[in-house]
Amino acid sequence: MSAPPVRVARAFAPGHVTGVFRPDASHRDPRARGSVGAGVVLELGVWAEARFSPGLRSRVRVVADSARPLPISEEVARRIAPGASGALTVRLMHELPIGQGFGMSAAGALATALAVGSLAGRTRSKAVEVAHLADLFGGGGLGGVAAILGGGLEVRTRPGIPPFGHVAHRTFPPALLVGVVGRPISSPTVLKSPAALRRITEASHSWERLGPSPSVQGFFRMSERFTDRAGLASAAVSRTVSALRRRGARACQAMFGQSFFALPSNSKARASCLDWLESEGIRAVELRASATGAYVARSLPV
Repeated sequence: MSAPPVRVARAFAPGHVTGVFRPDASHRDPRARGSVGAGVVLELGVWAEARFSPGLRSRVRVVADSARPLPISEEVARRIAPGASGALTVRLMHELPIGQGFGMSAAGALATALAVGSLAGRTRSKAVEVAHLADLFGGGGLGGVAAILGGGLEVRTRPGIPPFGHVAHRTFPPALLVGVVGRPISSPTVLKSPAALRRITEASHSWERLGPSPSVQGFFRMSERFTDRAGLASAAVSRTVSALRRRGARACQAMFGQSFFALPSNSKARASCLDWLESEGIRAVELRASATGAYVARSLPV
């Protein structure tokens, strides 16, 4: 008798940069907790490949291209694993730095949930729920999973995942300059600080004026104000953001990273910003918004 075949599934979840947000954990149901705010869903993110080998012993393992532990993705894999006994291995490939405000925790959780859920016969809504709860209780972030269910410029008008939360998406044509200027910041450390949470709440005052379909410039005006008022940026981030603004770009901190995202106003400003970043030894890339949210994929990128 031949052995049962190994089953394989793959998924992709995009990264994300937050421009403005306000935590909201007031609801009794954790599926309705998270944050309101706005950000941009990025074309790069996390790829997951899940392999399940039926057998007498059960084992769940998550391996990645990072030496850092990935407890949130591991929790997702355990909770959504197939009910039959066997070995489940999930391999993750991160296209952006971890711990730098690019939503890699949420993207890893959701890519894992979709890939493993596909093997286990779970619905998309169940995979989203498991990823959201793992990210929420694991200290990865607030609302990241909900934000990357679609692409482009996203506005979270109600916290949580559907049907509790609500996220509006609109196209975001321009390319962003994205870069890192320091060591990663721990999201749980920031989110557990009462002083930081007070500053975040005050800095996000009147963010609702953006509306569900803001202009690109309106989003950046609100995001720059939030960066300046929240007080989360290090000296290196503040210096970089200020320099890019002087050279004709809209520039903000990527929450919660030692990182930035910027939109030059024209080709001259773009050249000036790139020249300055190169002179300072700051590596930056140009990224476009993702056209779609997370999805089950047929194959991994070549």
